Order: sequence, then C-alpha cells, then structure tokens
Amino acid sequence: MNPVAGLGGAVGLKGSDGPDVQRRAMELGGMSQAVERAAAALSRLLSVRDRLELITCRASMGAGSARSAGVEATVIDIPRALATSAADTIAAAEMMVDAGIDLLLFAGGDGTARDIHTAVGQRVAALGIPAGVKMQSAVFALSPACAGVVVASFCSGRSVAFVEREVIELDEPSLRAGISAPVLYGYLRVPSDAVLVQSSKSRSQSETGIVAEIAAEVVNSMESGAAYVCGPGTTVASILRSLSLEKTLAGVDVIRNSALIAADVSAQELMKLLGEYKNARLIVAPIGGQGFLFGRGNQQLSAEAIRKIGARNIIVVATPGKLAALEGRPLLVDTGDDEVDRMLAGHVPVVTGCRERSMYPVRAASSIER
Repeated sequence: MNPVAGLGGAVGLKGSDGPDVQRRAMELGGMSQAVERAAAALSRLLSVRDRLELITCRASMGAGSARSAGVEATVIDIPRALATSAADTIAAAEMMVDAGIDLLLFAGGDGTARDIHTAVGQRVAALGIPAGVKMQSAVFALSPACAGVVVASFCSGRSVAFVEREVIELDEPSLRAGISAPVLYGYLRVPSDAVLVQSSKSRSQSETGIVAEIAAEVVNSMESGAAYVCGPGTTVASILRSLSLEKTLAGVDVIRNSALIAADVSAQELMKLLGEYKNARLIVAPIGGQGFLFGRGNQQLSAEAIRKIGARNIIVVATPGKLAALEGRPLLVDTGDDEVDRMLAGHVPVVTGCRERSMYPVRAASSIER
C-alpha cells in the first residue's frame, strides 16, 4: 500500500508524487484514504481467510489495513527508514515476489501502478485498489469492494483468466503546467473481469461540432446569479471557452454570470465558495471508456461538496460517442461516502447536444456485483 496515495487530490495538486508535493499537500490539509480503502478491500477476504496466506508490509504499507479488516497477515519489512517513496514500493513488491506470491494487490494510483510495473513486470498477476488521485490505468478494480471480490474469487479456486492491461500515467509537472502528457509505461497481468475491473480510458475522438453544441446548450440554460462549478474534462472546457474563459486542465473552476470567480480550487476552497453562493450547479463529464463521474482525478469535488450542491443540481455532459463507448455499462461514482454514492445512483439526464438529453444509469462503484 502506498500510504501517501491520494494525498494531493482534494487540495488540487493533480497528484501526490515526490516529497515536495507530499509536503505541500500536507501543509494544505491533504489526507490520504489509502489505509481505509485498502482495509475495505481486505475485509472482503474474511470469507476465504482459511484459503489464503496474506503477505504484507509494516503498518504504514499494509499491516495496519489488514489489522483493521481483521485479516491475519505475515508482515515483511523493507530496509528503509520511511515508507513513502517509489523505492519503498518497488522494494516491497520485489520482496513479495521473492516470497512466492500468486497475486499482488496494491493500493494507490497510476504512480503506484508504474512502480509495481517497474518491480514485477509480468512475473506475477496484479490488481490495483483505487486509492490515488489519477487512476487512468486499466489495472484497477472499480472500487475497493470490487477488488476484494475479485481476490476472494481467486482465492476460492475459481478459474480466473488474466489479461495484459496498460499502465499509463500523466506527467504531474506537465499537468500542473496545463499540458496533458500521458505516458505508457508498460503492462501488468490483471484478472480478467469485465464487470469488476475498470476498462481502459478511451482517448477523445474528434466530435468538435457536437462538443460545441453541448457547450452552447449549457451556456444558454445558465441562470443569472447561480455559481457553476466546472469539473475537469475537454467537454467541460469547451463550455468555458465559449464564454472566452480559460479552463484549468484537470482542475476545478467556478464561474458566475459568465465570469470566472475562482480557478483551480481545492476541496476546502470549494466548500467556502459554496457557503457564499447558495445557488450552485455542478458541471461534470464522465471519463471516456471508464464512465466515472466522481472519484477519478476530480477529488476536489468532495462528497461534502456534492451533498451540498445536491444531485438535482448536477449537469452531466457527454458526446453520444462517449456514451456509446461504454457499451451499455453505467456511469460510476466512487466518492468515498456510501451515502453520497447512493444519493447519486439512479438515472441522470446527460446533455448530448443542442436540445438533446439522454437518460443514463448511474451506479455506485462499490455496489457493482457480478
């Protein structure tokens, strides 16, 4: 487990890689949920605890989560003073492979997946518990609970197929500078489960005319005096461009009366703004190919903020092509708050063009079962 995974998400740092970023995230009040999310996955293994041997690292890298979940584990130690760097992750993974593991379960984000790939390549099967800021790689389960279900099935002796899935990471310094630079690092061998393991992120196809229609439709429906919280994504960015405003890449901006009132806000800053502007709307677009509305790369949109804005005031935008790419799979939410996830579940109107809406199902990722 990467104990600092997700640290920079809610505070708007676009990631958590490197000691300087981690230090800044903690100064801003950033908190990692990796311990809790890893424990949520491991708790699903209680039903098969007699059929598995769990090997993990010291408290901050897994033992604490195993203890919280009530799962007994053999604890190995890595020869370092701290457990917060890529070198620690790589060393721990290598030691686990040397111990003869059959499946490597890791908690973190794309940076952690990159480190796992560096350590093990395809020598052993692996699966990610989503606990980071960026999770575009197709090596993560839909939720911690889904990760636990996949592993429990594996431990039950059921036949499990494995597929090669890409490990992709966005370069964090470039992202903070407003440049999207995805890098393919390689592939991990992941349990093949089309229901519980997330799909590859699809890259945006040229639908310029439709995106412009969506932007015009949203702008024409904007209410005077209302604050519009604008999440990440190229479709949302087109809305701001139509107003001659600049969108923060992978950030959250707030506009009101066609003017930008706050750029690249953190979760804390957003809550303060929502206290000032009672009439608020949230504009969000799903991740292509994966369908996540919340919980992947937009942790600034906290469960608290979503609850305050209300499900009825969320505007979902997507091109027909992006919805078609989901092949009937629902849009997903993984806010870290079960109550908010349930509030968002159901059907939502998606703005798909000029005067066009599509009703589309939304499900909590943690509720997905086979």
